[in-house]
Amino acid sequence: MTSTLLIGSTGLVGSFVLSTLLADSSVSAVHTISRRAPKSTGPTLRATVEADTSQWASKLAAIQPAPGTAISSLGTTRAQAGGIANQWKIDHDLNVELARAAKEAGVKRFVFVSSAGTRGLLGSLAPYSRMKQGVEDTVRDLGFETAIILRPGLILGEREVPHQGGPIANGIARGVGRWFGQGLQDKFAQEAEVIARAAVHAAKIAEEGKAPAKYWVLEQNDIVRLGRTEWKS
Repeated sequence: MTSTLLIGSTGLVGSFVLSTLLADSSVSAVHTISRRAPKSTGPTLRATVEADTSQWASKLAAIQPAPGTAISSLGTTRAQAGGIANQWKIDHDLNVELARAAKEAGVKRFVFVSSAGTRGLLGSLAPYSRMKQGVEDTVRDLGFETAIILRPGLILGEREVPHQGGPIANGIARGVGRWFGQGLQDKFAQEAEVIARAAVHAAKIAEEGKAPAKYWVLEQNDIVRLGRTEWKS
């Protein structure tokens, strides 16, 4: 892969995306923009730490040469953000701003980690779903060489700040996998590392010119396939 920009490198999925990219000798440089330093390090890491997110778009534009691929796993929760309005500013507004900045900078491929169920019958009624829909639509319409959307289900893994009910949900999902088979768990929950690998794998496929569509949506079964079944470390 050419150089890659990662937004959301300190989150659960993003931290796995980062470690996956840093371990890949074919990735020439890994650029990150975050409010605090990423935990993973390596010789190809080019980390920008900026607490003021309003400066992120200009920081992105300053990266030279422009990364070939940008991956965003940026997101927060209503509780952590301090309300739905503040969550919207990050999950929707900041992602949209950065996607537009990436396009203007010359980034060819954009990967966005969204969420399953956002296009369901009740999606238009839920603020969280509307946030994800807005970012997905923006990424699709910006005209990237390839736009890739991942829609994972319940994301399994240990977060620095546990979501409300998260540990219980993780336990239930993994219990389903142990007692009723991995296939059943895969239908509604995926490990964060599998999601991260799927994002990187899809980006590589796109860079090779083998993406099945200019706008490529990966549902949960696709994530499992690319991130585990067909993954080659």
